[in-house]
Amino acid sequence: MDRMLNAKAKAGQWLYLLVCILILLKAEGASVGITYLDSAVAKGAVCLDGSPPAYHFDKGFGSGVNNWLVHMEGGGWCNNIETCVARKKTDTGSSKLMVKSFGFSGILGSKQSSNPDFYNWNRIKVRYCDGSSFTGDIEAVDPANQLYFRGARVWRAIVDDLLAKGMKNAQNAILSGCSAGGLASILNCDRFRSLFPTTTKVKCISDAGFFLNAKDVSGGSFIQTFYSQVVATHGSAKNLPASCTSRMSPELCFFPQNVVPYMQTPIFFINSGYDFWQIKNILAPSAADPKKQWKDCKLNLTTCSAAQLQTIQDYRAQFVSTVTRAAGNSSGIGMWIDSCYAHCQSGRQLTWLSDSSTQVANTKIAVAVGDWFNERGVVRKIDCLYPCNPTCQAPDSES
Repeated sequence: MDRMLNAKAKAGQWLYLLVCILILLKAEGASVGITYLDSAVAKGAVCLDGSPPAYHFDKGFGSGVNNWLVHMEGGGWCNNIETCVARKKTDTGSSKLMVKSFGFSGILGSKQSSNPDFYNWNRIKVRYCDGSSFTGDIEAVDPANQLYFRGARVWRAIVDDLLAKGMKNAQNAILSGCSAGGLASILNCDRFRSLFPTTTKVKCISDAGFFLNAKDVSGGSFIQTFYSQVVATHGSAKNLPASCTSRMSPELCFFPQNVVPYMQTPIFFINSGYDFWQIKNILAPSAADPKKQWKDCKLNLTTCSAAQLQTIQDYRAQFVSTVTRAAGNSSGIGMWIDSCYAHCQSGRQLTWLSDSSTQVANTKIAVAVGDWFNERGVVRKIDCLYPCNPTCQAPDSES
């Protein structure tokens, strides 16, 4: 009898869990199956391990049937053979290891109430499996490690496939991305624009992709060295914007501050002035903090000393100054810069548009982006200093 009661209790728990999952899927958006682009393999457009590129595609409907939003996944970079070999054994280096379906929410959501401007567009999530923000292209494959550095080919193969599936007839098109994908949206923005007729309205969105070229806490240039290694390892130089590489060394053109001033296509920046990836990996990377004095602080800002918090405030000031200077007076460039300890905020329904979403100047992200895209006014929202904003949500790296 006890066993039967226990079995019923466990069954009840599983049923409750299933109901919760179904409710969540209904709220966030149904799962979208994966598409493997097998035809790209013959062109050498493959993931780090040689597997085919992949994306998830939720078709548009109604008035949005001719509008397209292509969102690129994030996931960092690999900067040498060792880190790329490790990466190819994960879902950010091999499509063989990717989940077969993905729940769309936030900017990719399909409900008008939670994504009013883009809910019925053709919405695509491009999976990230090259480790170079879709910039790499080296023909040779070292037989010792079997690594394929083909990120640029992957990007073009997927975009070409989408163009053939109807995107070439788009009335409106957006290239967006989060983190490493947000950087890719900056680096590929003008290239994306060039693929459409002049009659198509094309814009880009970078979420947590404006990575700053700044000194670390030891006074070194950790991130510049790291990005230089990424560019060299993947052979990225030839695929970085020529408007930048004609003016400075290619590795410096991995930094948005050196690319944005010369961009021709409108772009919107969603970013935290206290981006937690940047605090952890640009300002206070482990290599620059051998005594681990920043270990607790960069995990939780409330544990920072007064001196550490001032260093973080100085970083935020440099970030805001750099973004606004790069944007200049361009009416096509919009921004929403909050003061939350966050990284990637457009993919979560909670932060994109919900009753408790983060606000800057009484404006939620979805509203700011929609106003900017539809040209309902100039949108440049910059938050007050941490810890001023009571609407901040718990950190999440959802891409």
